[in-house]
Order: sequence, then C-alpha cells, then structure tokens
Amino acid sequence: MPGSDAQQPSFADVEYGNRRRRTRRDEFLGMMVKVIPWDEWTGLVVPFYPTTGRRGRQPVPVETMLRMYLLQVWFSLSDEGTEDAIYDSSAFCTFMGLDFTRAQVPDATTILHFRHLIEEQDLGAAFLEAQTRFFESHGWIMRGGSVIDATIINAPSSTKNAAGARDPEMHQTAKGNQWFFGLKAHTGADAGTGYVHTVRVTAANASDITQAANLVRGDDEVGYADSGYQGVQKRPEITGDERLARIEWRVAARKSRLKAMPAFDQQLESRKASVRAKVEHPYLIVKRDFGFTKTRYRGLAKNHNLLKRARAVRL
Repeated sequence: MPGSDAQQPSFADVEYGNRRRRTRRDEFLGMMVKVIPWDEWTGLVVPFYPTTGRRGRQPVPVETMLRMYLLQVWFSLSDEGTEDAIYDSSAFCTFMGLDFTRAQVPDATTILHFRHLIEEQDLGAAFLEAQTRFFESHGWIMRGGSVIDATIINAPSSTKNAAGARDPEMHQTAKGNQWFFGLKAHTGADAGTGYVHTVRVTAANASDITQAANLVRGDDEVGYADSGYQGVQKRPEITGDERLARIEWRVAARKSRLKAMPAFDQQLESRKASVRAKVEHPYLIVKRDFGFTKTRYRGLAKNHNLLKRARAVRL
C-alpha cells in the first residue's frame, strides 16, 4: 500500500484488526490489493500526471489517486461521496493506505480532475489489457475459446436537464415486449474461466451480431453465443478475415426449435448453455455489486471507459 512500509500500526489499526469477522467489502478490497498489477497501472498514468502542483504544492501520489478512483467506480460514488466514504469507512481507509496523522483524503475536486484525466486518455482500455496480461501470467486465463454476449444498460430518458433533451448518443430498443433506452455493453469472456478480456459499447439499438468480430481473440478456435448470433459465421467481417473464418461457432438454437429436437441434441444445447453462462456472471457483478444498472455519464465514451475498469477486476 502507498507509504505503508514505514508506518507503525496505530491503536485504531490494532483495534480494527481484532474484530471477529471481516465484512464482504473488506474482503473484496483485500482481494483487489492482491490481484491488481499496481505498478503497471500506475505506470500507465504517470506520463499524463502532473509532477508538481500549483504554487509549489506537491501532487497526491498517483497510486493514492488511482485507489481513490477505483473506490468511486466500484461503489458508485460521487466525487464528494468518495471523499466522505473514505473518512467514514475503515475498510476504505485501509485500502487507501492512509494515516490521518500524516496525510488527509484528497478532496472532491482532486478526484474530479483525476477522473477526467483517465477519461481523456482512455486509460480504461489500457487497464483492462494490463489486467488480462496479469491474469494470463498467473495461469488464470485459458486460451482457445471465447463466450460473447451483450447486455442493455439504461440511460435517463428524462429531458429535465440543462440541454432539454435526452442523451443523443443513446437510443431505444425493444427486448421482448419491453422498450429500453440507453446503451448496450458487448463482452467477450474467456470460455474456460469466464474472465472478461474485451469490452465494446454501442447504442442500445445496435444488433448484438454486429460486434461479434470485435469480441473474439486472435487465437480463439471456438466461439460460444446465444441465439441472437444466429448466422454469425456468414457475416462478411467474419468470412473476409482468414483468422475469424477458422473459428467454430457454437450458437444456441432458438427456443422455438429446442423442444422439437431429439434428446441427444437437447443435451448438446444444455452443455453449450453451461459454457455460455460464464459470460453472465460479469453482468451480475457489474449491475448488482457495482450498481451499474444505469449510465452514470452522458455519451458512450465515458461509460465505455467506466465499464472497462469495472470489468478489469471481475472476480
């Protein structure tokens, strides 16, 4: 943790360490400390981070700001809410590595500027790539197959805002008998482990199948997908690419045909479904645990950047 090597434990640290059980939040943050490649992530930010503050004030260390920013992403906090939560939560404070006798929590304006820096430099994509390399180096990602899918994330449809209009980059789409307005997050996950390796974002009215070619890896031999991707192997961006054309697509049969299939074919469909289910778990984490059921910002780019960071630590 930042600056933790030279610190003596305080009375509060000793008291907090003697508690009978750890909360789920504390366990989650403890796991994040171990699985995030901090040196590499920090190194990605350093080239764009100011080396000196205004009027000679020293800037907050990069890793401290990165940890604060991740807390904001994971727990759906505002700039002011992030600052307050770190003061209130021992788990947050421990994750930050702060000793209030030596340093204070960066204020809301500081995290605002840091968030804008991450967005402007599109560092979310670099974080996801670095995290994938880290998982691969530890043998946590298998090769050879990917599961692809998409989920809708709603955006505010109200026009009661300064512009007097809905977000122009979001669109509406029908799913079943229900209409949605927002964006669509397209995901490619490792078929063996379920770890996300690719994220794309489009308006909600974009067809799932149009992003299939962008969600598989260069060495994938098999692609798993639901029935919405029927005919994917015939798409020009697939057939026109020698690498993609070699992929064996295992796409789910439509429900209308499933009951009429022989028992053996139904068993095959069930086995394919068990593999495809791995791509659903990241959606559960992002929406239920991270609270990303609605877009947090206007426009696709900022929400795309946010999704990449959220999925970079899907466990």
